[in-house]
Amino acid sequence: MRRLFPVTDQTAPAPAVRPEDAADREWALDELAEAYAYPEPADGGWLRANMVSTLDGAAQHDGRSQAISSDADMRIFGTLRGLADVVLVGAETVRLEGYRPARARDAFAARRVAAGQAPAPAIAVVTASLNLDFSLPLFTSPLVPTLILTGAAASPDRIRDAEKAGARVIVAGDGPGVEPDRAVAALAEMGLLRQLTEGGPRLLGQFAAAGVLDELCLTVSPLLTVGSAQRITGGPGLPDPARFALAAVLEEAGFLFTRYRRS
Repeated sequence: MRRLFPVTDQTAPAPAVRPEDAADREWALDELAEAYAYPEPADGGWLRANMVSTLDGAAQHDGRSQAISSDADMRIFGTLRGLADVVLVGAETVRLEGYRPARARDAFAARRVAAGQAPAPAIAVVTASLNLDFSLPLFTSPLVPTLILTGAAASPDRIRDAEKAGARVIVAGDGPGVEPDRAVAALAEMGLLRQLTEGGPRLLGQFAAAGVLDELCLTVSPLLTVGSAQRITGGPGLPDPARFALAAVLEEAGFLFTRYRRS
């Protein structure tokens, strides 16, 4: 892996990147953790997304993202989880990807203790219907209790089923669905400031359209899939495109690991 951007610090004559960072080599997890460190969290939290896309814009192949990923992409995936307080994910992605609880990793243990974090991030499932299998390990055996974000119109019976399985239900919307700004605020009020979403595309589209997405970590995979696969975001288009600024680019084996921050 090597760093392509930033190459220099525009405010100082000295290079912003160490020479070894520009060399093509495997980075240690500590180095990746430094590269992807969250900014000092504010009271409202910081929401970043982590997604992968092919050259022709596909966010998945045959319904799953793993086919367009790589070993380096999975190392970054694990690093982003290792830094986060909470991982937001849509119910459809939970069903399709077979989501499991986040696990504690020795490589991030000291860093998480120093930051006052739990041993692993909580998983927060965003769902209006609570149409979930509460017998799955995500609900029955997480290291940190799984959260469910839903709207005020959610079925009381399904809420009881979720709580009986050990999940904590948070109402973050007055209607049938979740309001992204309220979801982000509710998690921040719980002290979960370092927020990460892994999609799916519909969830990311809702949060991006609501203007609450602070950062996008996008892996550009050097693959073409053709077809009509889903993009990384779904849903109605924005009246005006939202502008993000390039923060960093890493590269390995043709994969580009980019970070964009909201302008």
